[in-house]
Amino acid sequence: MSALSSRLPAFPWDKLEPYKATAATHPDGLVDLSVGTPVDPVPGLVREALTAAADSPGYPTVWGTPALRDALTSWCERRLGAREVAHTNVLPIVGSKELVAWLPTQLGLGAGDRVAFPRLAYPTYEVGARLCGAEPVAYDDPLALDPAGIALLWLNSPSNPTGQVLPQEELTRIVAWAREHGILLASDECYLELGWEADPVSVLHPDVCGGTYEGLVAVHSLSKRSNLAGYRAAFLAGDAEVLGELLQIRKHGGMMTAAPVQAAVVAALGDDVHVQEQRARYAARRTALRAALESHGFRIEHSEASLYLWATRDEPCWQTVAHLAELGILVAPGDFYGVAGEQFVRVALTATDERVAAAVKRLEG
Repeated sequence: MSALSSRLPAFPWDKLEPYKATAATHPDGLVDLSVGTPVDPVPGLVREALTAAADSPGYPTVWGTPALRDALTSWCERRLGAREVAHTNVLPIVGSKELVAWLPTQLGLGAGDRVAFPRLAYPTYEVGARLCGAEPVAYDDPLALDPAGIALLWLNSPSNPTGQVLPQEELTRIVAWAREHGILLASDECYLELGWEADPVSVLHPDVCGGTYEGLVAVHSLSKRSNLAGYRAAFLAGDAEVLGELLQIRKHGGMMTAAPVQAAVVAALGDDVHVQEQRARYAARRTALRAALESHGFRIEHSEASLYLWATRDEPCWQTVAHLAELGILVAPGDFYGVAGEQFVRVALTATDERVAAAVKRLEG
């Protein structure tokens, strides 16, 4: 038996451990700006909904409760500007990373198929291609790709790691190109509610998709907007035929969102106040960290959205990681996201106000 893991790259985060150990020796403690995991409290109304649904002895359904599907469709129409979103156009998933990693497999892709994704990107797009035996293809411009054999095209706007936002006009051209060539387009929009210097647009907006979801699926997560990373709460929206096929496969695979989590998602998507409060926290941290990094000699590129600052001192990224570790600050090296990031680091906004203030003091000191 050959190990499936042999198809995969080494898990990158293990390489950060020595630098984390160095940073942890700082007299004022570690400031971890690397992974991007939420640190702020889960909103009270979400915790209350979870608790109220805690007595859930039966199996949940893969498709979710009607109340959950109502919440998903209503949110897509209200927040994304999508029109006439039916229950068949939505599907709850067990966190967005699970979907990204296993979508090519669940679509039946394999040897002879190609999966395309941005050259600077979340590593799990490539992992998903390798897990099913498809060929991973990194691109700078999707419209410059040879469409032959491409079965799945990933977009990511706002981008992780760069924070770049694709303009509506460009999204419209890419959607048309993918449809022309019969390529399923999967748009990772998990940071869509965290636009700072740009207003991110979904591929499901009628001005982009022309009012039809054919050949399109969009991935959304509650991890960042609602501090629910620990809940594994996310969903797909888009082409009913594609989602219907995925629903059948996921039923067989038992890929069910826990019933209390489904209730929590209903509460989270029905409330915009906590989202604005969390945005305000991140905006303040972003402003402080950006100014401190620039005063320390960094240049910030893109970063117009998402939870990260894409920063460089025009030196190898591991040299930057080592330098900041000496200040007790841990960041992610840019080459985790592709060789094009080898002179950048990704700085997360996900630390407490106190820890961010500590980082700012060290950078400005």
